[in-house]
Order: sequence, then C-alpha cells, then structure tokens
Amino acid sequence: MRAFSKEDILDKVREQNVKFVRLQFTSIPGFLKNIAVTVEELGTALEGRVMFDSSVIEGFVGNRESDIYLVPDPSTFVVFPWRPREGAVARLICDISQPDGSTFDGCPRMALRKVLGEYSDLGLSAMVAAEIEFYLFHVDDQGRPTGHTHDLAGYCDLTPVDKGENARRDMVLTLQEMGFDVATSFHEIGPGQHEIFLKEESALAMADNIATFKFVVRTIAQRHGLHASFMPRPLGGCNGSGMNLHLSLKKQGNNIFHGEGKYHLSPEAHGCIGGILDHAGAITAVANPTINSYKRLIAGDLAPVLAAWSRQNRSTMIRVPAERGEGARIVLRSPDPSCNPYLTLAVCLKAGLDGMNRQVSLPEPQDQVSLESRTLRVLVRKEGLPRNLEGALMALAGDPVIREALGERIFSRFSHSKEEEWERYQSTVHKWETDEYLTNY
Repeated sequence: MRAFSKEDILDKVREQNVKFVRLQFTSIPGFLKNIAVTVEELGTALEGRVMFDSSVIEGFVGNRESDIYLVPDPSTFVVFPWRPREGAVARLICDISQPDGSTFDGCPRMALRKVLGEYSDLGLSAMVAAEIEFYLFHVDDQGRPTGHTHDLAGYCDLTPVDKGENARRDMVLTLQEMGFDVATSFHEIGPGQHEIFLKEESALAMADNIATFKFVVRTIAQRHGLHASFMPRPLGGCNGSGMNLHLSLKKQGNNIFHGEGKYHLSPEAHGCIGGILDHAGAITAVANPTINSYKRLIAGDLAPVLAAWSRQNRSTMIRVPAERGEGARIVLRSPDPSCNPYLTLAVCLKAGLDGMNRQVSLPEPQDQVSLESRTLRVLVRKEGLPRNLEGALMALAGDPVIREALGERIFSRFSHSKEEEWERYQSTVHKWETDEYLTNY
C-alpha cells in the first residue's frame, strides 16, 4: 500500500482539481457504499469526523442503530479516471469507528484487519491474487438487465465472436490507471462470460481491490450500454462465475509455503490447507452467501464441490499449482464474486491460521476423482461442501473459530439476514415446480 499522509491527500486534491471525494465502505452483505463530501469538507473527513448510522453497514433498519464514524485510509486515495478532469471525483476507502474512537465491531474491513493482526504477531504477511469472473448482458430501453448475453463466444475466443472485447479492454485500462496490477483478461467458457486476473497484493489491499473491481467493471460496462453481473450462476445450462483466490504467506519477504516435505510443501502450507478444509462448511456460508451460489456448486459442472484438495481435479475447493519456490501457493476455488471480500478473506485466513496452530496433517489429495456426475455425487454426500445456503448457515453456527473471525455482531447480522433470505426462497413457488408437478399432482 502507498503511504499517504493527510497533507499528501490535500495536496493531491489541489493538484488534480478534485471537487468531490467519495468515502467508501463495504456493508456486511458485501455491497460497496459511499458518502460524498465536497473538497471543502475533506479535512473534517480525514480526521474521522463524518458520522452516519449503523443500519447502512449492517444491511437493514432496526430500532437499535448506533452512531458510527468513517475513518478514511489514506493509502486508498485514487481519482476516478472516467470522470471529468475539471471537477474530478476521488475516493477513499474507510474503516468504521465508534464515537469514542474504538473499532466498530460491525465493520467487515476491521474484521479482516483483526485476523491479519494475528498473522503479523507471528511475523507473517498474507498475500492474495484473484481471478474474477462475470457476465455481460444487454439492457432494455430503461437500462435494466435482460437475460440476453452480449455474445455467444466461448473460451478465449477473439473478435468478432467475442463482442465484449472492447468493454473488457476499457475495464482493464481503467483498473490500471487506478493502480491495479492486472495479469490477464479473456473471454471465459460461458456466452458473454469474462475473466480478469488481478496480480498478488497484500490481503487487505486485495480485499479493497475486489470491492473496487466490481464497482469499476459495472461502471465501465454501463458506459458501453451493458450490464455486468457477478451473480454466481445467472444462466441455467451455462458455467457459473467463480472468484479463485490465490493465497500465500511470506515471512521476512520470503514465501514460506515451499518446503522439502511431502508434495514439496512446508508445514505451514500443510496446516493452512488442513485448517481451511476443517472449516470448509462454515467458510462456504461466507464465501458463497446467496441462494444462487449453490446453483454453481453442482457436481459434474466443473465446479468445486468437495471439501478436499488436489493438484489438478477441478471438483475440489483447493487446488495446489505445481509451481514451488516463491511461486508456491494454494488456490481457493470455491468462493464466488457475490461474497464480501473482507469477510471471505478473514474466515479463510483464520481457518488457515487455526490449522497451522494445531499443526493439522495434510490429507491425501483427491487427484483421481472421476468427474462423471453420478460417481461425483456419491462422493459429495460424504466429503462435499454444503448443498444449499441453509446447510452452510448451520455449519457456520456450529463453528466457533469462524464465528470468532467474524465477531459476534457480524455473525449475528449476517446469519439473520441470510436465514430470512432462505425462508423467502423456501416460501416461493418457482416455475420449475409448476412445470414438474402441476399437471400430474
């Protein structure tokens, strides 16, 4: 992260003719929010004196909201490149505090900071890269998304088949102008589906980047007359969209996942993988937080459905690439882009730390599992991730380690809203049911 002082920010605002600054934060459900201040109020904002109420971050309005304050992180200052240079608009990502200056325990960014503090106490820093998938859809005359994809292209296709190439190029250029380090971008397997790969950053910076990425991609898509969707599986019969997270640990600047032991992985890597697998059910509730998430996690659809690791098998939630040395890493394949990146990284890293502290043994890899649907479904019943949101929430409720990573306030608010979401889904009669049953029953 760049080290900017309050004075640096004020200087940059003057130099770049910034007139408005958006103070951004992420709610517990994972939505990016903001309060805009004029440049004249920026000094007050930088002192952490912009107040609002907690219902905005907790995701619903109740009768027990509290006053909370935005505390901007100077390292996150950036000017939006798509806005006019005269009267420019910038942003700062914020932590949340209480009136007495103490941490607000409903702030997802602070939940991640807390877990990263535990790593720091051990002299460790967590590094993360991210492969993020999304779909581009046409919009109707009112600008609302339709169910029609922007093209019918496939994996790594080019123009003229890949009609999203221009939009994707502008997304990458915009991200780079904002300081993102983009590795690759290409058309994915599904029609209208795309992927952009963000190179390794510190865990907190990557969580900030993922939250910003979704905002930027949707903004640039809109400027192309399109709607970008991070819904896990927007189209039946087509691939879902995932968000693969590449995790590694460094100590004194050196990657410590490489080792001389079995699979050439260090004890820390063994423990981290084992810890994540031990807490896989609870992690799934956070990393796959919607009803639709589980329409992606289907056996036989090239999706990660097993609480296991492998070197090549696409059905496992963790894959370990062949690269070792400074490139040694684990790839967590189960999260989808509808998740809150701060909470997802917090629970995954907490689980990994728990595994390292307990010196969990690494199970054998599931490299030889058949991808044939029936065979895989049998294995899923024994070693699978939760099959639906209700099962994941039950796993989360029974996992004290993952609950500790979230904190009781976030756990309570998250679980409450997701339980209500599940009940709304359960009480709705869907078209599939009437097509399947109405005539015969």
